[in-house]
Amino acid sequence: MTKYLTVWSSNILKLEKVSKLMSNNIDASVWQNLVDNAKQAYQQAYAPYSEFRVGAAALTTDTKIVQGCNVENASYGLTVCAERNCIAQGVIHNPSNKTVEFTALVVYTEQEILTPPCGACRQVIAEFFPQDALIMAANHLNQQQHWTVAELLPDAFTPYNLINKT
Repeated sequence: MTKYLTVWSSNILKLEKVSKLMSNNIDASVWQNLVDNAKQAYQQAYAPYSEFRVGAAALTTDTKIVQGCNVENASYGLTVCAERNCIAQGVIHNPSNKTVEFTALVVYTEQEILTPPCGACRQVIAEFFPQDALIMAANHLNQQQHWTVAELLPDAFTPYNLINKT
């Protein structure tokens, strides 16, 4: 029997095979663990001004899960999103001398409309994730939507652009 997950896309409910979410050898139980960790991080969000709480969880290439939440500031421009805080945690807790790399990310909110990463977060995601990595938005209604990094930020400016100047 084929398993299905509910995925929202362009406000139209559709079913997608779980195997599509199992890219890069990430199975459904790992995705659920990421959702659970993002939900836990959501509880720690500091959002006294907007009350728009966000949690994130990412899977590193060495199979560690890191978490982040949004942290607002009275000077709104200094607010840091959950996705960037999550990636920063991966950098901080990276045990090797190599740049940390990630394979998947979940962004969790309790909004009725799924929340994709903002533009700044998309750029930072493109720095640390392969173009085919999956990014998932999830909410309290168990709705999910996913994109590849390339779908979120086509033609991203990445370290490759700096290395290959010619």
